Amino acid sequence: MMLDFGLLTLRFVFGGFMLFGHGIPKLRVFGSKPEDFPDPLGIGNLPSFYGAVGAEVVCASLVLIGLFTRVATLPLIFAMGVAALVVHANDPFFSTAGAAKEPAMLYLLGSLAITLAGPGRLSLDFLLMRKFMGRPMV
Repeated sequence: MMLDFGLLTLRFVFGGFMLFGHGIPKLRVFGSKPEDFPDPLGIGNLPSFYGAVGAEVVCASLVLIGLFTRVATLPLIFAMGVAALVVHANDPFFSTAGAAKEPAMLYLLGSLAITLAGPGRLSLDFLLMRKFMGRPMV
């Protein structure tokens, strides 16, 4: 049971911090269509912004509640990989005053840990699999 509390904590910390620290602030400017948002993949500023908002709001929320958890972590891993390796490519890994790779790498590795470990028994995934499949597959 302690493992499940650990996985719940991991989901709450990484999903919640991503949602409330990064996703909701972006969502607040969603209607203003920020043309100055980075375009690290060359797909355009708006698609990049919408992709980041989708990962940081929708996927982070799913991770937080433990619903479609492993699938929801994949866009977060991708977004944080792009942030760390492309957007912050020229920034130091650690920084006390400015941009750095470290925050994106922390979110990437936290999401990867959740992907590998699964959501645990204290998740909606567990409840749904038990209800519809007869046994959980988390």
